[in-house]
Amino acid sequence: MSPTGAWQYARAGRKEETNHHIVERKESVVSELAYVTAIELAQKIRQRAVSSREVLDHLLERVAKLDKGINSVVTIAAERARADADAADAALARGEVRGPLHGVPMTVKDSFQTAGMRTTSGAPELADFVPHEDAWPVARLRAAGAIIFGKTNLPIYAGDLQSYNKVFGTTNNPY
Repeated sequence: MSPTGAWQYARAGRKEETNHHIVERKESVVSELAYVTAIELAQKIRQRAVSSREVLDHLLERVAKLDKGINSVVTIAAERARADADAADAALARGEVRGPLHGVPMTVKDSFQTAGMRTTSGAPELADFVPHEDAWPVARLRAAGAIIFGKTNLPIYAGDLQSYNKVFGTTNNPY
């Protein structure tokens, strides 16, 4: 089933005769999450076809499973992100939408200061730097409702085309 087909099936609200089929349908929807755009994902969260927490947990599982040999996600703030996802789901249950990216989990490059989350820019002298406020792009993402769950690798100070630095090492091509 295509990602679009899975979402249409879930959105149609079809209820199968047994709980087993309902669980299967939900798992099918969740398994397609890595292949939709942020806009589509935000729409599915607002429609409650899937919760922000389910999306986040799925993405965290994918990072844990697939990123070991790639080294693309270098910092993860899982507990904070889970709390933010739960808050986004609770807000949605009250009819509140915080913005066009309400509840959408995502990562940002490690060059962007992210309040309470280590930000190194790949530089050894910043290896332990934890900013107290967000850089304006991160602040705008959060204001739009996004949930920042991690930071991605980059060359030192984003100054090269190859993602290598002395703090986290090389990001490898998965292909």
